[in-house]
Amino acid sequence: MNQDQLKLEACKLQKELTEHSYRYHVLDDPVIDDETYDLMLKRLVEIETAHPELKVSDSPTLRVGAPPLKSFKTAPHSLPMLSLDNAFSNEDILAFHQRNLKALNLDRMIYTVEPKLDGVAVELTYENGVLVLATTRGDGINGEVITDNIRTIDKIPLRLTHAQAPVPKFIEVRGEVIITQADFIRLNQTRINQGESAFANPRNAAAGSLRQLDSRVTAKRPLDIFVYGVGLARGIEFSSQSQILGRLEQFGFPVNPHVQKKIDIKGVIQAFGHLESIRPDLDYEIDGMVIKIEDLVLQKALGEKIKSPRWAIACKFAAMEKVTRINDIIIQVGRTGVLTPVALLEPVNIGGVMVSRATLHNADEIKRKDIRINDKALVTRAGDVIPKVVKIFDQERKGNEQGFTMPETCPVCGSAVQRQKDETAVKCVNAGCLAQLKERIRHFVSKKGLDVDGLGKKIVEQLVDENMVNSFADLFKLEADQVAGLDRMGEKSANNLLAAVEKGKSVSLARFIFALGIDHTGENAARLLSKQFKDLDALMGASKADIIAIHGMGEKTAAAVTDFFSVMENKILVKEMILAGLRPVNDLFFEKQPQDHPFSNKTIVITGTLSQFSRSQAKEKLLGAGAKVTSSVSSKTDYLLVGKDGGSKLEKAKALGIRILDETGFMEIMDSVNPS
Repeated sequence: MNQDQLKLEACKLQKELTEHSYRYHVLDDPVIDDETYDLMLKRLVEIETAHPELKVSDSPTLRVGAPPLKSFKTAPHSLPMLSLDNAFSNEDILAFHQRNLKALNLDRMIYTVEPKLDGVAVELTYENGVLVLATTRGDGINGEVITDNIRTIDKIPLRLTHAQAPVPKFIEVRGEVIITQADFIRLNQTRINQGESAFANPRNAAAGSLRQLDSRVTAKRPLDIFVYGVGLARGIEFSSQSQILGRLEQFGFPVNPHVQKKIDIKGVIQAFGHLESIRPDLDYEIDGMVIKIEDLVLQKALGEKIKSPRWAIACKFAAMEKVTRINDIIIQVGRTGVLTPVALLEPVNIGGVMVSRATLHNADEIKRKDIRINDKALVTRAGDVIPKVVKIFDQERKGNEQGFTMPETCPVCGSAVQRQKDETAVKCVNAGCLAQLKERIRHFVSKKGLDVDGLGKKIVEQLVDENMVNSFADLFKLEADQVAGLDRMGEKSANNLLAAVEKGKSVSLARFIFALGIDHTGENAARLLSKQFKDLDALMGASKADIIAIHGMGEKTAAAVTDFFSVMENKILVKEMILAGLRPVNDLFFEKQPQDHPFSNKTIVITGTLSQFSRSQAKEKLLGAGAKVTSSVSSKTDYLLVGKDGGSKLEKAKALGIRILDETGFMEIMDSVNPS
């Protein structure tokens, strides 16, 4: 292949990979599979490695990182990146509003509001549509240059090629780099497994990742971003805050879905309450809401103070960190036998929730932070993450603090514990340990498993302690009079519980695989297995090589699945459940091609309490139909599936003119494609 042909191939790959990356990471609407993308990227890397002159400044290969820097340089911001004044209540918001009205001699004001993300502020500079510079906020006047690191974030366009309007000659885009809760947990677990210290919180993890001199390290970190504004811009004009956000979306940037545009002060107050209410459900940390005057002319008229603009304010939520005391440290045994130290705290209200426990992760973490009983500690809670100890105030020790060492035997069954080579976790080696059994049962009936309503922690503990349940199969052999004899249970409650267990027998194969609790086999792996194997028998007979051959499947998962089904006791357990009436149905293997389904490529939100099935079951049906299920209503939402008590999502959907479905309407559409 001659030089001209190579140049044409490189240009074609660069353009197509950029488009596919945008569709996958920003639109969540890929048109090729991961394997095809990886092969295209591999080919482009080969070409650019052999012919460096063909590598352009916005090549997708820059996503993998560049050689290490010796130090960070600094660069000035064209316009200062100011901090914001804080408000802490509705009264503070109203006072801010009244100041604006008085200063501008107006009787009405329109605002745009957005979640205040707890991340790292950055500025991205584009010249003729190409990313040429990226900096941190720094001191607001100058920031550290992190261009190589920013290029590794898939959601950030290296070239503004998706505009529905002319690309400006020069524009500085401002945003917040974050790490989601789920990615943060995975990142910390990986670090702990590798003997490295865990990050204190997602913000610290994001900041540490952006300040890596070796951008190849940054490329391995799960960084995300939402943009919220611009600095200096030439060749483009804006008249409002909402117009800025709309144009940034057109340029290919992700804008937070919880932004509310063009609302009055009453809407601002309502938006603040709504954001605070959904805060625990978000998969990223927010600590408040930013309020900005919508009209840019009015923003300019108000101007700025030395450190902050007069036209914007950050209204902060109640603190999610509090200082309390560690009264004791106990050991909790998980379903895989891992012993986890847990701090028993003096109860403290953190973000509206009374917290009395916090995870201490493992013995290495206790040693690293020098955590002792009776220590005063800073504790944090965010989203659904278990509260944890951030740091110890060792300077306030009084001499009555006690150190802690991990036990040599399991505190539940008394069996020996072992620490595996190259692992930080200490495990109970007794597979019959009741603590493990209880956690396995809880996982089996959880929302993402068989979704058995009413089988909470207390009931599971009683069932195991009373020797009524010793395996998954025993759940399907329970009788009403047995269950009615448990504490806080009566005849009606017992019948309701058995009805829920009976309902759980109708489960998809993917959920059943997840429910079994096989090592390294989460929701995504279970779904991949269901797409590959027709039924449970086919999966149980699969070899390790068969499973590894599935695109996206790891070797650890393949080994764990084949090992699980190679154990005779596990095969007998599955057979017992089948004989008891459990019927895993594999809708994914037989599903119609997504383009044939009315819900294919539609964005759908589920709200309220459903009566015929759970929300997670509805989500599974929709995913199988090729739909995208999201958590928040926006102008991009196609349908809202509503159960009892639809709440604010229903009201917003009505206001936006989104099609609303009740359960009957939803099932009519599903049955029209898959008639029973």
